[in-house]
Amino acid sequence: MVQNIIFACIIVTALGALFGAGLSIAAKHFAVKKDEKLEALEAALPGYNCGSCGMSGCAGYAEALFNGTMTEVTKCGPGGAKSAARIAEILGLAVDLNAEKMVAHCHCRGDNENAVKAMNYKGIEDCNAAFAMFQGYKACKYGCLGFGSCIKVCPAGAITKTGTGLVQVDKDKCISCGACTKVCPTHAMRMIPYSATHVVDCNSHDKGPAVKKACKVGCIGCKMCEKKSPEGGFVVDNFLATIDYSKTGERDTACASCPSKCIVDLRASK
Repeated sequence: MVQNIIFACIIVTALGALFGAGLSIAAKHFAVKKDEKLEALEAALPGYNCGSCGMSGCAGYAEALFNGTMTEVTKCGPGGAKSAARIAEILGLAVDLNAEKMVAHCHCRGDNENAVKAMNYKGIEDCNAAFAMFQGYKACKYGCLGFGSCIKVCPAGAITKTGTGLVQVDKDKCISCGACTKVCPTHAMRMIPYSATHVVDCNSHDKGPAVKKACKVGCIGCKMCEKKSPEGGFVVDNFLATIDYSKTGERDTACASCPSKCIVDLRASK
């Protein structure tokens, strides 16, 4: 009986080795060789597969460039100028690499102290789950919900919780993939230039009186920023101030004059 078992094991092992060798030979014989240019394009990309280029991943973007169905070589946010330059070199294209790196930023200061709660949420700790229930637990329906859906999708580990009901982005770790902006249900997570010195840390489009009832530090659409720093790129639209970063004028006066203090000097907050 023991001899039969040993013999059966030897036979199975031998057959396994034989079939494995056969599959290995077949894989080499029938392998489809990739074009060297396509391989070079794939190697020029960082491999995050974040989808910031609009494709399913790095391989999809490389194939689209190779086939000519996409000609924009600067679509890879994580790869930045380095990847774009290498892609342009491979494809023999000229490209302007002077565009500034964009980074994610949470446009909200409505933490546990400043924002009014509309209800006591006890559900799943996920921003989209909370938003599905009356658009979140805050009186302001535009602010950061703080549960970290953005943290879960960030491939670089650039986003962390503040401990006060919000999240924050380390701009030096941000790879510009934009995944967090897509998953944020309130759209409080938006992209700003890496060199931005000021930001309007509010996302609310409610009128001033409603904002005051919901948050101590929300933008009330008073247009004080437009008046105090006319060259600073401040634009108030639909009751919310934003900054046109193509403008390079002075912004400190607007920051100091903002009645709700929603304009933040990023240099001072380091």
